[in-house]
Amino acid sequence: MSILTVNKTNFDSVKNSSKPVLLDFYADWCGPCRMVSPLVDEIAEENPMYLVGKINVDQEPELAQEFRVLSIPTLIAMKDGNVVNRATGARPKSEILAMLK
Repeated sequence: MSILTVNKTNFDSVKNSSKPVLLDFYADWCGPCRMVSPLVDEIAEENPMYLVGKINVDQEPELAQEFRVLSIPTLIAMKDGNVVNRATGARPKSEILAMLK
């Protein structure tokens, strides 16, 4: 499955997904975000049972504020519309996948 670009227009459908959701809050200028991004892409491709979305904090400040994202990258795992896990900063792929368990 490919990565979904999440914005305030499609966020409700993402939040209400029947699949576990992984959200990657990032910015194009952020070095650690560029390290995490390929790992998030791999997770999306290898795990169709998850809905994986990316949120550009510069383009979607309201969503960043709603999730109290103060530093990037911030990864948020959601199940049934609720945040079940969150991590800030670059993480290895195994830790990102563990957030979704």
